[in-house]
Amino acid sequence: MCERHGNTHSQLSSLSRRGFLKSSSATAVSVALPAGLAAALGATDAAAATTLKATHGAGLCNLGIFLAKKRELAKADGVELDFVVTPTTTDVVTLFGSGQVDISVIPYSNFLTLVDAGAPVRMVAGAGVEGCILIGREGIKTAADLKGKTIGTFQADTLEVLPFDYLKKAGMSFKDVKMAYFNTSPELAAAFINGGIDAVCHIEPYATQCLTSRKGATVLTDGRDVYGRNYADCVLAARIPLIEKNPQAIKAVIKAMFVAQSQAEKDPASALKDTVGTYYKTTLEAATLAQSKQPVMIDQRHNAKFFADRGQSMLEMGYVKKPMPASALDWSLIEQVIKENKPLYDSLKLKAA
Repeated sequence: MCERHGNTHSQLSSLSRRGFLKSSSATAVSVALPAGLAAALGATDAAAATTLKATHGAGLCNLGIFLAKKRELAKADGVELDFVVTPTTTDVVTLFGSGQVDISVIPYSNFLTLVDAGAPVRMVAGAGVEGCILIGREGIKTAADLKGKTIGTFQADTLEVLPFDYLKKAGMSFKDVKMAYFNTSPELAAAFINGGIDAVCHIEPYATQCLTSRKGATVLTDGRDVYGRNYADCVLAARIPLIEKNPQAIKAVIKAMFVAQSQAEKDPASALKDTVGTYYKTTLEAATLAQSKQPVMIDQRHNAKFFADRGQSMLEMGYVKKPMPASALDWSLIEQVIKENKPLYDSLKLKAA
């Protein structure tokens, strides 16, 4: 992977938390798909059955699918989730894009890159909102203070898009800073806490861990001042052949994630107890502090314009070559689930309608 603005950390961490690799030249920027993915985008899909193979990320935006798996919330509708182990987070995108898994909770940025590359995938629901947080070390309190400083994050990720948009809003760009890319959430958090980087853009619960573990650290943006409330981080996406062949299975997962959202809203302590340690490599205390900053929100139909706008940001960053097509979003299944489970939907605190 080529460095961006002289980033030395990228030599050590050529893979993002969940994303693609990026290469650049003096005149153009292009996206390099994970090895073998470009040739496999038209590969045979994982067989649609009562067991759906799934991949996921590491943040609190995945809490809904984690609870659906842990508590077998789709089993009543005849569906079981099988999480596929991914040695690196780039494998998450590779497996989903090539059709080796059926569904994925995936950052919208990586989803947009897959769509742009021609993968037969569609967004069918949301997963989590907010929780992308840019934090500066002591003495860094504004965008201007970041000039010449190093920002650590994950490449081609929602957590790279936020600082891009934050700096752009302040009349700055990535040319004014040094970007350092890391592989895993714990690794990125440790780099900031131990003083290896000046600023970090991270997800919850790791962002709160960074903020509380480094004296003098300041939140520069939590995304809401840039995007507004309830902006998206991760979303639920599915392979188009599965949508066409077995929509009921996807509906069962969406319903299970609605149930998970309801349970997390009513008993957040129990939701974290079931997932910290297994899925979140942080303390229960840190996760508890972070939970309200990145809640589960499955119905994200209100974010259609947000996804299109972020597609433009991704285009400007060089990760996609064209705007997001409207066909990338398919709300038909979530709308059916809402209609068929109105009492459940009405009980939710966070929803588009």
